[in-house]
Amino acid sequence: MPEYSAKQPPKMEPTHPGAILRLDVLPALNLTVSEAARQLGVSRQMLHSILAERSAVSPEMAVRLGRFCGNGAGFWLRMQTAHDLWHAERKLRDEIRKIPEHAAA
Repeated sequence: MPEYSAKQPPKMEPTHPGAILRLDVLPALNLTVSEAARQLGVSRQMLHSILAERSAVSPEMAVRLGRFCGNGAGFWLRMQTAHDLWHAERKLRDEIRKIPEHAAA
């Protein structure tokens, strides 16, 4: 049975949102991690964990980042979801192949 997605999953790992913040956003704004965390209303440790790609962007953090960057929460959540889904599909690939597919009636 074919999948319902419009395209195949990307072969390259989607970028973690923390990398965008670390490499593009903070340098462009000339902000330190501490100052960005203060403006976002979160701890420096929390922001650093995202920047280091050890933590995911939660919906609450996405709302904060969407306001901070002016591009909306959905942008950050979609980026995190793409990253997480890419990793989950690869981690579970062999196990998922064992699950039978069922057609809708």
